[in-house]
Amino acid sequence: MDKVKAAIEAGKTVLGIELGSTRIKAVLVDQENQPIASGSHDWENSYVDQIWTYSTEEVWGGLQDSYQKLAAEVKSRYGVDLKRVGALGFSAMMHGYMVFNKSGELLVPFRTWRNNITEQAATALTSLFQYNIPQRWSIAHLYQAILNNEAHVSDIDFQTTLAGYVHWKLTGEKVLGIGEASGMFPIDLATKDFNARMINQFNQQVRDKQLNWKLEEILPEVRFAGEEAGRLTEEGAKLLDPTGELEAGIPLCPPEGDAGTGMVATNSVAKRTGNVSAGTSVFAMVVLEQELSKVYPEIDLVTTPTGHLVAMAHANNCTSDLNAWVRLFAEYSEAIGVEVDLNKLYETLYQKALQGDVDGGGLLAYGYLSGEHMTHFEEGRPLFVRTADSRFNLANFMRTHLYAALGAMKIGMDILLKQETVKLEEMHGHGGLFKTKGVGQRMMAAALNTPVSVMETAGEGGAWGIAILAAYLINKQENEGLDQFLTNRVFVEQSGDIVKPNPEDVKGFEQFIERYKTGLPIERAAIDYLGN
Repeated sequence: MDKVKAAIEAGKTVLGIELGSTRIKAVLVDQENQPIASGSHDWENSYVDQIWTYSTEEVWGGLQDSYQKLAAEVKSRYGVDLKRVGALGFSAMMHGYMVFNKSGELLVPFRTWRNNITEQAATALTSLFQYNIPQRWSIAHLYQAILNNEAHVSDIDFQTTLAGYVHWKLTGEKVLGIGEASGMFPIDLATKDFNARMINQFNQQVRDKQLNWKLEEILPEVRFAGEEAGRLTEEGAKLLDPTGELEAGIPLCPPEGDAGTGMVATNSVAKRTGNVSAGTSVFAMVVLEQELSKVYPEIDLVTTPTGHLVAMAHANNCTSDLNAWVRLFAEYSEAIGVEVDLNKLYETLYQKALQGDVDGGGLLAYGYLSGEHMTHFEEGRPLFVRTADSRFNLANFMRTHLYAALGAMKIGMDILLKQETVKLEEMHGHGGLFKTKGVGQRMMAAALNTPVSVMETAGEGGAWGIAILAAYLINKQENEGLDQFLTNRVFVEQSGDIVKPNPEDVKGFEQFIERYKTGLPIERAAIDYLGN
C-alpha cells in the first residue's frame, strides 16, 4: 500500500482510458503494470436519423465521469489526490466517421462502426484497391459521403477516429497509432504508413468532384507503439478533469483502437498468436506470418500497434440479443416475486447451455440487432426459429444463442483456418462472453477448433491494454520490442485458464453453422417484411 501510494504521489503510475461501445473505462496501473484503481461510465449509442451515433457531449461527459470515479477511488483507497501520472493513453472503438472543418467543428454527427450504410463505397474501393475495404472503415464512410453528394464534404479539413479525436483535443496532435490507422485506410507494410499508391488512386477516383482537399492532407499522421504522440495541454487537462487537479505536460502514447488494445491485453502481438474479443460485437484476430493468397470481403487486414499484419474476422453482433433474453428471464423472475442476482442468472443460464445437445437441438437463432456485413445484411432483425420436432428446452435454447453469438465470426474464421490454413497455436479470449468461467471458452473453442485461454487480467480489457502501451512508452528499454516487453515484463507471472476443444462440441458446432448458413434467407425475409 505504501509503495503504491508513493508511486501515485511521485507521478509514476500510468493511466489508460478506452471508450467502448457500452462503457468508458479508466484504469490506473502501477510500476509492475498491475491495475490499482479504475472508474467507468456506462453509455449507449443512439439511432438518430437512421445513423448509430454518440454525441460529443456524451463523449466528454463520459470521459470526465470515468476519470472522476477513478480519482475518487484513488483518494478513497490510498488517501492521496491524483494530480499527475507518468504517461497517458486513449483508445476507442475503431473505424467510423468523424470529420472537421478548419475551425475544428464536427461537420456531421459521429457515424460509428455499427452503421452498414457504405456498401456502394466499400465495394467500389475494394475493387479499385484490390484490397478489402469493409463498410465500417473510415475511408468507406468518406467515399460514401462523396457519392451521396453530401454538402459537408467540401468543408473537410481533418478526418479521424473517436480515439484520434479525443487525443487531438487533449494534446493538439493530429495523430493515430498504426493499428488504429489501419482501420481508417490501408497501410503499406514496407513504409509503415498509409498506402501511397492507394491514396493516389483515391484522389484520381474523386478528381471530377473538384474537392478542396486531397486525401493525404486530411488524414492524421501515423505513429508506432513506443513513440511519444504529444503531451497533455493545459486545456486538455481541464477538459479531462474539470476540477483542475490533473496537471498538464503528461506524455501520451499514440491513440489506438480496441483491436490493438485487445492484442496487448492478451499478449497477442507476435506472429502465430491470436485473440478474440466477444461482447457487443465479436472480432477474432490472428497475427499473420505472410499475406493472404487473395482478397476476401469477409476478412479485414489491420496491423498490430507495431505494424505487423493482422487478419481480422469481425462481426457486428455478438451478445446483445443474448443479453436481451437473459433480461427477459430476469423480468419473469421479478414478475413471480423472486429476487435474482443478474450475475447469478447469467452464470446459471450459461452453465445450463453445457447440458444441451451439441448441435443445439435443431434450434436456430440470429442475434442481428444491427446489420451484419459478414453475412451481407444492411439491417438486423433478431430471430429465434425452430421446427415442430426441434428439441426445445432451456439448455438447447441457451446453447443455440451462445452459438449464434459466434456464428457470423465463425464464417470468417473458417476462411482463415480452413481455406488459408493459417497456423494458430492458441486464442486468447477477453470480453463479457467469457465472464462465466469456462462456458464462453468452451463455445469459442468449439467454434474455432482451437484451444482458448482467458487470462486473469482479461476482465480489465482495452483500458488496461492502452495503459500498458502508455507504460511501454516511458518504461521500455533500448531496442526492446513490444512483444518482448509484454512477455518479459507484463505477463511473466500471468496465468490463465485454457480450454481445449471438445471433439463432440466441434462436431456439433459444425452442424449448427450449416443450419445457420442454410437459414440466412429467413433473416433476409424478416428484414424485407418487418419494418424497423
